[in-house]
Amino acid sequence: MKKILLLGLAALMALPVVAKKKAPLATELPTRQEILKTMELTNDWFMKKYADPTEPTNVNKIRSSNLWTRGVYYEGLMALYSISPKDEYYDYTYRWCDFHQWKARGLNNTAKQGNLARDADNYCCEQTYIDMYRLEPKPEKLKNVIAHCNMLVNIPDCSDWWWIDAIQMGMPVLAKLGKTTGDTRYWEKMWLMYEYTRNRQDGGLWNAEDGLWWRDHNFNPPYKEPNGEDCYWGRGNGWVVAALVRVMDEIPETEAHYNDYKADLIAMCEALVKVQREDGFWNCSLHDPNNFGEKETSGTALFIYGMAWGVRKGYLPADKYMPVITKAWNAMVKYAVHPDGFLGYIQGTGKEPKDSQPTLYDKAPDFEDFGLGCFLLCGSEVYKLSTTEK
Repeated sequence: MKKILLLGLAALMALPVVAKKKAPLATELPTRQEILKTMELTNDWFMKKYADPTEPTNVNKIRSSNLWTRGVYYEGLMALYSISPKDEYYDYTYRWCDFHQWKARGLNNTAKQGNLARDADNYCCEQTYIDMYRLEPKPEKLKNVIAHCNMLVNIPDCSDWWWIDAIQMGMPVLAKLGKTTGDTRYWEKMWLMYEYTRNRQDGGLWNAEDGLWWRDHNFNPPYKEPNGEDCYWGRGNGWVVAALVRVMDEIPETEAHYNDYKADLIAMCEALVKVQREDGFWNCSLHDPNNFGEKETSGTALFIYGMAWGVRKGYLPADKYMPVITKAWNAMVKYAVHPDGFLGYIQGTGKEPKDSQPTLYDKAPDFEDFGLGCFLLCGSEVYKLSTTEK
């Protein structure tokens, strides 16, 4: 019997050793290669499904493809291009911009041009037009953007951004154009518009006490969530986080209001850390986890985009925020990214926690572009924080 056992042990020892692949720990960021692979997987899914970037969207009605949802996607694609400059990404973006004649959405409709030109959703696309101009400066790419933004500068009214989503759609356009042209009037105007939304729009949409924003006047107190808390919509606050990052990425630290933007970003991140879910995501309702309390990818991605940028700049302490960032990124990759690149748990369009519910792993949002844009923005900053190449 002893001889049999010894022979069996020898046979086992002769077998080849198969190394187990180490899964990323919850406390570790993946390698840069792995982060980029995930970003490219999700983007490839989208570009294959929407192979022609000039085709209009068709969600309940036909809309031109330079609407805000697609504009946010291209913000993300340009972020991906900055770390993975593939010709296919450039060509896909150029076709989109050139098809729309480098114009904001709706500006061909002269009868309605005034109102359309002041709606930030319609000029979100100009962020990408400016980015493409920087890659290959040609006057025709910037001509319409300059004319449009000059109109914004010359109108005394500063109340256009009456809902907080608009801060992300419109504010980075003025920041980018100011840097590109050297004309600081654009920076002055964007501050006046931001400050109006923050402090004066319907009494101000910023609540300094909680470090968060009400989406618009419909949600200012006395409006309450079912648990009696103020209503702070996840993605809406994510839009502001992204706007602050994208603005500060453009303006010098010596700009008159840089420190105001910086202070708001820090205050928001401090507030957001307190309400991160155990699984790494954030809820649609930031102060009522039981009101449509499933995972939500787009807001989570925007928050991590801001936190990762803040850590990289030295504005947020790494020891406090890196565990938050790591937990959220790994959670999105584990729970939201499908094997084919589709992104789950994205709340569709809306203005509050109850809209486009429920968020589910295998449920497609009404628009499949903007959530991916948020994810790519996030990935581009997380990539820069990863300390390992392979």
